[in-house]
Amino acid sequence: MDLAARLLRAMTDPAPEDGEVITRRPDLSRLSDEDLGTLLPAAYNAARASVVAGDVRAAVEEACRQRQPRFTPDACHHMFEALVSGIELRHWADLRQGVASLARCTGPWPDVAAPARTLVDYLLGKRDLRQPYALLTVGLLAGDGTVIDRLAEDEGPIARDEFDVIARLDPGDRVLLNEIGPLPPFIFPLPLPDAWQRLADVPAYTAFARRALEAAVRHARAIQTGNVAYQADKAFTEREVVALGHAARIALLRDEPWLPGLLDQLLADISIAPTQAKTLPSQALLYEIVRAGQDFPTPELVTAIRAVRRNVRHAGVPKQLDKMLKKVDAALAERTKVALRLPDPGDLRRDLGDYTATITVTGKAELTFEKDGKPLKGVPAPVRRDHKAELKELRDAVKRVDAQLATLSRALEGGFTADASHPFGRWRDTLVHHTIAGPTVRRLLWEIEVAPGEWKTVLPETDGIPDAADDAPVRLWHPIRSEPDEIRAWRGLLIDRQIRQPFKQAFREIYLLTPAEVETGTYSNRFAAHLVHYRRMFALFRARGWTSRLLGPWDEGGADEATRTLAAGEWRARFSHVLADWEGEQEIAGTNRVLFDRRLDGAWRTAPLADVPPLVFSEAMRDVDLFVGVTSIAADPMWEDGEAHEYWVREWHADLNESTQTRKDALARILPRTKIADRCSIDGRYLVVQGELRTYKIHLGSANIVMEPDDTFLCIVPERRALGAKVFLPFEDERLALILSKAFLLAADDKITDESILLQIKRGA
Repeated sequence: MDLAARLLRAMTDPAPEDGEVITRRPDLSRLSDEDLGTLLPAAYNAARASVVAGDVRAAVEEACRQRQPRFTPDACHHMFEALVSGIELRHWADLRQGVASLARCTGPWPDVAAPARTLVDYLLGKRDLRQPYALLTVGLLAGDGTVIDRLAEDEGPIARDEFDVIARLDPGDRVLLNEIGPLPPFIFPLPLPDAWQRLADVPAYTAFARRALEAAVRHARAIQTGNVAYQADKAFTEREVVALGHAARIALLRDEPWLPGLLDQLLADISIAPTQAKTLPSQALLYEIVRAGQDFPTPELVTAIRAVRRNVRHAGVPKQLDKMLKKVDAALAERTKVALRLPDPGDLRRDLGDYTATITVTGKAELTFEKDGKPLKGVPAPVRRDHKAELKELRDAVKRVDAQLATLSRALEGGFTADASHPFGRWRDTLVHHTIAGPTVRRLLWEIEVAPGEWKTVLPETDGIPDAADDAPVRLWHPIRSEPDEIRAWRGLLIDRQIRQPFKQAFREIYLLTPAEVETGTYSNRFAAHLVHYRRMFALFRARGWTSRLLGPWDEGGADEATRTLAAGEWRARFSHVLADWEGEQEIAGTNRVLFDRRLDGAWRTAPLADVPPLVFSEAMRDVDLFVGVTSIAADPMWEDGEAHEYWVREWHADLNESTQTRKDALARILPRTKIADRCSIDGRYLVVQGELRTYKIHLGSANIVMEPDDTFLCIVPERRALGAKVFLPFEDERLALILSKAFLLAADDKITDESILLQIKRGA
């Protein structure tokens, strides 16, 4: 008996020996996608058959979380029969699984009108409308057109319009709404990866999207003008918010030219009450549109959201928007076709009486003033007195430009894994010569394909713009594609010219596959067995675009995998971690494996590490190194005498990882230019500083310090504002700034006035 037949029997009519199926943990990857489609109907009701059946069901469902099952017409019919047979016991039926089987059917749809009628009658009788799109689809299969009226009852005209449009769609298009519905997507099977794109190609639904958003703009404007009575967060019904979320996603995915102006107006009107109240006309729709931006971001939407964030009166909304914007920025970095499009900054120069205000952009935006051509320090008093509104507008513009620069840098850096390229002419005209983007773009290294397969590296800040055909590909330079001598040369140039890059590029770490990782095959233990401050690491997950559930002392809260999609959605990295200690003052997590999945036929399949593109592997491992390096308790000076002392000591003596090696290289180039150069030397994993009172060793990884000759630990917790010594750094690295700050302090240890530090130094001097 083959594996699929054995699993099917175990769930429907188990024999005594079928318990071995789960005990032996069979490899379900041997099952075909159609095998999974055959097993899922049986799995739906399997839990009540026996313990073995329940265990097999869980294994099948887990396999479907990673893959896309396919259903024969018979399997589709069995799925609907399973929904009916279990409805009295469950008092509910997951219609989404029935509709999902039709969306994945390998042949003509079977006649499921009879079971569909039973399901719809039962759920409508219980007034259970929690699955609106699946219920609508199944109701139409049953020939029941009244389901539209039930779903649209008291839900507003926009929701009714969407249901009417869906009812007129071809059945093959109608099932797509089941894949993107308002409830959390069913965990098996995975939603179709191209559902949104397919829906965006349906003319009737794209027409609805524009019509719905325009209707929302008119309604929100009517609230602002007083033509519609204001009620906090009642501008739109719950179903209208969902429908407008769909409409926004379709328009954002299609990158419709009419959308930016429309969303500017809509977001402004739904985020501020027409009265002096601190409430919003529709907080729900505001958040739904931002979530749409997380799925299909555009630079214009990011700018509009930031405008709302500045102007909204509700105290809690800016904090929530800040969290959501991190995901929008991370997603925009992956959407390279639109990410580098900067909105018009408006007029950056304005006359204010006898003075001229100018917003200049170098590393960041800065507001400056001049009179009669002479630059002035600060804001002139007459401007503050007589031009308050214009001054506020200019300061808001500075914040907006800085936000655009941050988004641009994030998008450029995120394009690494997609290996994004741009036509030379567009890159030159819309980026290099752009008022806002230019200073950022010119401080980065670029490669131009001057002949087939021949790439020339340029730094526009020093090299200018070479001649090339307008259609010649241009891409960001990455050190993984270069020889060590070239990397060293570019690093030296940045230091010599004191060019600070918007993100770490020339000094970027490279992570290559190790022999140990070739041996393990599909997983890496390179960053396993570390103890980290969990909440800090969780915050970094969000900041770097990784997705993870929050760990805690609740069911299934003890372990999780943080995931990030890379290479425009073709690859996914997974970083597993567990909760190690919840009882203390700080939650501590333990780190585990890193794995990679490739998207094949709409599903994720675990891939051998050797198959992962080197650039994708390097960028993902760089993130994980960041998570561990920044949050490890080994970098916490307060943990030296704690319960994890053994781990702390192990990390103190561990070999330098890639990020620390890069920091070491930067220090070797920076220190000779400082006034403490003659007091500093690099010895292996330490920066050795000769003070007047003692000699100190600063660890290049953790920045922790021991004092010679007995390696006594020296605890220095610097103030945040004191981290950066006044030394040029070619990239932003808080740990590097901290090491230099400590080095400057200890090189003049005889001038230290902090008694807590002096006591430690003099105790063994």
